[in-house]
This record gives sequence, structure tokens and C-alpha cells, in this order.
Amino acid sequence: MYYIASYLVIIMGTLTIRLDDELEKDLEQLAKSQHRTKSDLAREMLRKRIAVERFRELRRKALPLAEAAGYVSDEDIFRDIS
Repeated sequence: MYYIASYLVIIMGTLTIRLDDELEKDLEQLAKSQHRTKSDLAREMLRKRIAVERFRELRRKALPLAEAAGYVSDEDIFRDIS
């Protein structure tokens, strides 16, 4: 007789931050109203912020190339893809 066992191991880092009383209170209220943990909310907010910063960095790098190709406004882009 053979037994097959599978395990999922998730390794997570830890971040400890200090919050002022008002921010702690706001986070606690938001967590309760959404039935989520403060950690879950903080992870989501950090993911969103990191995504925004990555987008801004990509845009910063691409902007000179776009301008050199004649793309200065959204209308320029829409004109060529429409």
C-alpha cells in the first residue's frame, strides 16, 4: 500500500511597522468593516502601491521613446491604434 502526501509550503517574510494612534484606529475600523485582518489589508495596500510605483518607473523610461516617436498625448496614441 502506498500513500502519497503533498504539502504546500509558503514562506512569508515579516514586516514590523509603527503606526500612530489615528492610523491604527482607521486600519482597525477598515479591517472590521471588511471582515479582514489588518495584515491582509496592509499586504493589499502595499501590493497596489508597489504596482503604481512600477508603472511610474516604466512610464518614466518609456516617455522619452514615445516622445521621440511623436507620441505626446493620449490622442496621438488613440489616433494610431484606432
